[in-house]
Amino acid sequence: MTSVISDRPSFLQSRIGGFPRAFWVLLGGTFINRLGTMVEPFIGIYLTQARGLPLATAGLVLAVFGIGSLMSQLVAGWLADHLGRRATLAGGMVATAATMIALGYSTSLPAIVAAMGVLGVVVDAYRPASQALVADLIPAHDRSRAFGLLFWAINLGFAVAMVAGGMLVRSGFVWLFWIDAVTSVVFGVLVWRAVPETRPDRTREAGGFGDVLKDRLMVTYVALTLLYTFVYLQAYTTLPLAVTSSGLPASAYGFAMAVNGLLIVVVQPLVGHWLAKRDPSGTLALGMAVCALGFALTAFVSTTAGYAVSVAIWTLGEVVTAGMAGTVVALLAPPHLRGRYSGLFGFAWSAGGLLAPLIGTRLLSAGQATLWITVGVLGLLAALGQLAIGPAIRRRAAAAHPVGVGVGS
Repeated sequence: MTSVISDRPSFLQSRIGGFPRAFWVLLGGTFINRLGTMVEPFIGIYLTQARGLPLATAGLVLAVFGIGSLMSQLVAGWLADHLGRRATLAGGMVATAATMIALGYSTSLPAIVAAMGVLGVVVDAYRPASQALVADLIPAHDRSRAFGLLFWAINLGFAVAMVAGGMLVRSGFVWLFWIDAVTSVVFGVLVWRAVPETRPDRTREAGGFGDVLKDRLMVTYVALTLLYTFVYLQAYTTLPLAVTSSGLPASAYGFAMAVNGLLIVVVQPLVGHWLAKRDPSGTLALGMAVCALGFALTAFVSTTAGYAVSVAIWTLGEVVTAGMAGTVVALLAPPHLRGRYSGLFGFAWSAGGLLAPLIGTRLLSAGQATLWITVGVLGLLAALGQLAIGPAIRRRAAAAHPVGVGVGS
């Protein structure tokens, strides 16, 4: 009697198996860090209620934070290539912790402005280094799955942080600053002690941001990312205003966004393995298009259930894009410039964070239909643009990996 042993991986192995220990340390540290992300979501309330700043002044302080965030991605991308991924990530986390404590105890306007500016620079400095680490550690055929798992961990941690932060804020904002600081330090220490430096030898190849900007395919991709980011970030800027202007309570927005978190946590692990086998550029275009549809449909809803449905639709698009954006960056970037490429990609998100409320609120003032139809059209344009550059991305991937490494099927 003979037994047959199947080589087919189990359900769990197909979704989380095959990654090195360093990746799991990075994912675990990211999750812990997002569990402690309690200051940013409540920073506007902190500035106006705890520190008594007028709305206009608070807006200027937040603008300083946004400018710092723009600088952050470019500086951190350079550091990730120059000093190394591990040093940049760990250093950024320690600097974030120190700045959080300083901001939490700042009482004068100059001190608050200075702390917010520094926080904008350091709080997301880990992102280019983290993306470069994944690209260094994970083979090309598995990167979509790895980035998807990071996306899932970030959203799960953030969802818990929102609930916990909302409860803790009743006991005083200082708790939020200390928790954020402690989790940042834990993340930094984990990376420093358990993640090896993966930066390629800088003596073999030189390059800088000038080389990145000469890459017309990357610049086009970043421009499309900025367009998509402007669309996506309406969820956190104009959507709550749209919900309340429809005569609904703020809790209706909370309910609708709870649908977003629930779908990501449940659906992404189920479909991530399947999506990882698809062409990253084409899959990204599909996700952008679904997001565009979901936001456009917001123009035709006015009830809590209606908003929840529109959120559910664009969340499905968000799940489809999860892992794909970072995978495309890794496909386009030479190993010795992965930090800078990731930094330029992050710059698009920071710029979108500035433009989304600035332009979105003006569109909303012209009417809900004006805002959401415009946003839907822009999202569709981003999807079409991504679809158009897909062949060039596939050619770049094929040239870098002639044998074929799971860049499409």
